[in-house]
Amino acid sequence: MTRPAVTLALLILAVFAASAGCTDSGQERTVLTVVPAGSLLYPLEEVEAAFEDRHPDIDVRLEGHGSIQAIRQVTDLGRAIDVVAVADASLIPDMMYIPMGEGKENYTDWYVPFAANEIVIAYTDRSAGADEITAENWYRVLARPDVRAGFSNPMLDACGYRALMVTALAEEHYNEPGLFSAIIGGSFDPALAPTRADGVTTITLPERMRPADEKVAIRDGSIYLLSLLDAGGIDYAFEYRSVAEEHGLRWIDLPPEINLGSAAHAKDYRKVHVTLGFQRFRSIGSERVGQPIVYAVTVPESAPHPKEAQMFVEFALDAFREGGASWPRPLGTGSGAATAYHATD
Repeated sequence: MTRPAVTLALLILAVFAASAGCTDSGQERTVLTVVPAGSLLYPLEEVEAAFEDRHPDIDVRLEGHGSIQAIRQVTDLGRAIDVVAVADASLIPDMMYIPMGEGKENYTDWYVPFAANEIVIAYTDRSAGADEITAENWYRVLARPDVRAGFSNPMLDACGYRALMVTALAEEHYNEPGLFSAIIGGSFDPALAPTRADGVTTITLPERMRPADEKVAIRDGSIYLLSLLDAGGIDYAFEYRSVAEEHGLRWIDLPPEINLGSAAHAKDYRKVHVTLGFQRFRSIGSERVGQPIVYAVTVPESAPHPKEAQMFVEFALDAFREGGASWPRPLGTGSGAATAYHATD
């Protein structure tokens, strides 16, 4: 490239850099950083486009993580995040209703539940046993030694510890002793062995989640299992129903007694606990208790643009009340639907 051409190219880049974050009128746009759970990325991309169309002076930037990792962006990494949206509403009070420092305010004092989901078993036409798996025999197919299953890291992502809960609930629901070990637990060294006391099953995790064989695969977030599933690296994935639908996968619907998607079975879900062995980050509580899947959103106290963040939250809540194709389902109109919960409640 000649020197004049190089100079012209640099000039063009400088113009683009100067105009980044600006509206057509030349005004600088407010950059709003929104960190959602990975299973919310698809619907929030649609919300983002509609919101920016109505508010051209605001540039919404989405950054997906596992739910625990999403909150850690604020609590442990100290990043300037405007909105946090997670796939487990209980994580917000557990991890953010704590002071930002001695004598300081909490990371947040409120959250709004806004959507629900359920766990399914996702697969493709190429999955081992795809031509025979049904809602009645899925657990037997996944228990086969030559069938590979994937789930997200429970230390980082809510879908991960929910995969463990679903499998433990399935062992009891189908009266199949050893099922948890056959599908997941036996692939670790030492094996993940649930313990039972006072009607509660507890799965205690090691600090490092590293499978000892190829029957089980783990990724940081459930959405990262999709490429592995598509490439044939695993046969089945524990996934949210909305994500399986969004990506055109085949899936098995699980009974409401075990899929973590039914408020009517909340009492059954509470019989399974997962104790995290991951103590590196101070904000993470050590125990997760089974409960119906509910998404929630909050604006951190340290949000750099709280007014615009609140505008986006209200816009998104309206969108989720209406729902969309392949979105987590609206929470409904009953108790707790789109109601703000505060630390003083």
